[in-house]
Amino acid sequence: MPAQPLDTTTATALVTAATAAPTLHNAQPWRFRFRSADRVLELRADLDRAMPHTDPDNRALHLGCGAALCNLRVAAAHLGRSAEVRLLPDPADSHLLATVHIVDTDRPDGDLALLFPAIERRHTSREPFEDRPVPAGVQDALRDAAEREGALLVFPDLWHVESLLDDIRDVEGRDLVEPERLEELRRWTRIGTESADGIPERAFGPRKTGGRAPVRDFAGRRTVPGRPAAVFETTPHLALLGTIDDHPADWLRAGQAMERVLLLATHHGLVTSLTSHSLEREDLRALARDPGSAMGFVQMVLRLGYGPSGPGTPRRPIGDVLEIV
Repeated sequence: MPAQPLDTTTATALVTAATAAPTLHNAQPWRFRFRSADRVLELRADLDRAMPHTDPDNRALHLGCGAALCNLRVAAAHLGRSAEVRLLPDPADSHLLATVHIVDTDRPDGDLALLFPAIERRHTSREPFEDRPVPAGVQDALRDAAEREGALLVFPDLWHVESLLDDIRDVEGRDLVEPERLEELRRWTRIGTESADGIPERAFGPRKTGGRAPVRDFAGRRTVPGRPAAVFETTPHLALLGTIDDHPADWLRAGQAMERVLLLATHHGLVTSLTSHSLEREDLRALARDPGSAMGFVQMVLRLGYGPSGPGTPRRPIGDVLEIV
């Protein structure tokens, strides 16, 4: 017997979970279309929210949309359904990033369903983390989570961490002399106001007065009244997430892996943040990879640890991102 149409309430719940995903500067560059008759959700890139100077290839845009796909799959499993994903299904339409067929199943993915509570709890933390290690067993679980999504997760050794931190300091200096990048940053940061997108000042975190955590200062040279200052960890715990190849489908897989790792880390009591700062420069991105691994291309640097969770950031109204037909 053919499957019954999926009700729009459930479809809306799936997209609500999807849009909790992290994106570069919280731009939320996605649009969803629900075809109720055949139980299919389409995910499209919203290029009005692209960043041509910071993200000229739309790599970060694909990563964020991939993270939204992961959340959608987690929410489907939580509801006892399965989400069958096709990446880039139409070669003639590069803006159509994925189609997701929602099907009934008597065996939903329990590992994904377990992560559903973490969707609401996962927030980027730009606060200082404690100087204590991530247990080896948790690291192994996070590596496995990335591999299940077709990506690799590597915990670099100390010399590699030092190199990554040097590259981030390098790019911070470059940004100051490139007005186009600074203008894009200003477009997506909110000081003294709130919006349905972008980074609000309450999520900037404290101004760093010591330590070496790779936390981008979204205030730049602007004054944020009442913003505190803090010393960050001296030995940040970083992980490299990457892929063997470097095409749009790989970026979407990496985005799904990134979010699955972040959700599992949250489930294990870790707080997280992301840094793509040095990866936004091709010469520095090439230096980020670990020569001892099979990872050909680093897609994201994760900062993991123990400490205060960051605040939630705003999301666009579902009516602005979801069309139901």
